[in-house]
Amino acid sequence: MDYQEIILQIIVSGGNARSHAMEAIQFAKSEKFDAAREALVKCDEELADAHKVQTHLIQEEAAGNPSEITLLMVHAQDHLMNAITIKDMAQEFVDMYEKVFRNK
Repeated sequence: MDYQEIILQIIVSGGNARSHAMEAIQFAKSEKFDAAREALVKCDEELADAHKVQTHLIQEEAAGNPSEITLLMVHAQDHLMNAITIKDMAQEFVDMYEKVFRNK
C-alpha cells in the first residue's frame, strides 16, 4: 500500500466507525438495544482497523522513516479522533436510552 492509500484507509475506517456509532444511537432510540450494541461492536472493529494503520505509521516514524505531514493526513487524523469521540458519546447514549426505556 502506498502512503495515500494508507491515509485513505484511516479516513474510510474512521468514517465507517462514525456511521456505526450514529446507527447505534438510532437503534437505541427505537428500543433496539441488541442492534445498538452490535453497531457499537462494528464501530470498535472499524476503529481497530484504523488504529492498526495509524500504528504502522507511528512505528515507521519511530524507526527513522517519518511520513510527510499533508493536509490529507491531518484530515485522516481528524476523522479518526472524531469517530472515537462519537463512539464514546454513542456508548453513553445507548446506555442512557436503555436505562430510560427499561424504567418506564
